[in-house]
Formats: sequence, C-alpha cells, structure tokens
Amino acid sequence: MAVERGPLPIHTNALIPRGHNGAETMRTFLVIIDESEEATSALRYAARRAVAVGGAVHLLALVPQQNFSAFGAVQATIEAEARDRAEMLAHGVAGNLLAESGIMPTISVKIGQGQKIVSEFLAEHAEVAALVLGAAKGAAPGPLVTHFSSAAGSLPCPLYIIPADYDEAGNALHL
Repeated sequence: MAVERGPLPIHTNALIPRGHNGAETMRTFLVIIDESEEATSALRYAARRAVAVGGAVHLLALVPQQNFSAFGAVQATIEAEARDRAEMLAHGVAGNLLAESGIMPTISVKIGQGQKIVSEFLAEHAEVAALVLGAAKGAAPGPLVTHFSSAAGSLPCPLYIIPADYDEAGNALHL
C-alpha cells in the first residue's frame, strides 16, 4: 500500500518499527564500497530498492589497517592517505548517487578488518534493512561475500549479493 506524498509514492513498508516505544526508522540499505565494478553494481541495486520503498542508502568504505608498526609515523601517514582516498571515493559515489536517483546517502569510513567492521556496524545499526554486497566475477566472489554468505543465517538483516555485471534494467523480472 502506498501513501502519496509529492511526485513519488512513499511505501508504508519504508518505515520499520524498532525498539520498545514503537518508534519507526527509515529502511536503510548498507552498501560496502570500493573502486570495483561489483561495488558499483551493488550500489545501483541498493539505490533502486531504496527509491522503490522510500528508504535510504548508507555507504561504508573500508580502509584496511596496516599490519606493520616498526615506524608508527609512517604507518599513521599511510593509513591517513588510505582514509583520504576512501573518503574521496565515498563522496564521489554519493554525488553520482544523488544525481542518478535523488538519494543522498549517509557515508561512513572505517579503518580495520572488513568482516569485523561490517559485523559491528550491523550490530550497532538496527535501521539497516539489508546488507548489499557485490560479487566479483570469476571463481572467488570476494572476501566479504564469502564470509557473510556463510553466516547469512545469523545476520540481523537479509544479505543481497549482486553480480558484478548485473543490469537490472536489462532483466524482465523486477523485485
């Protein structure tokens, strides 16, 4: 059932009840982004879902933590540069998403081990309605897809795995 508010219908399932007081939050699609083709496919899919349900998109850029510590200042500089690159990527992707879909995403940049960061993020953010990951072409879909698909039954939200070259517009079935 849709409720009309302006030019686009806002679907009543865009708001999901959370907490004891019955407060509602917007349905949010969490996308892990990097410069890969599969991340772009996942972002497009999440944006279409968010538009369809009147939801939101949250971009999470991961910066791997450096494993060496012999020279602390060098390590800090390398991590700061990697974080700056991730922030620039996230803001560029956010601008493209806004231009294409009208959705301005929320952006987070985190340093550390990918699976751990995403798991902690999901545990701390009940508004996340789905984790949307892009699968790389070839035999190995990527470390996040491999990890979270094996733990899909214990995730607090559904897991969407989007193929790298997925073109929703070219498919007859739209969910």
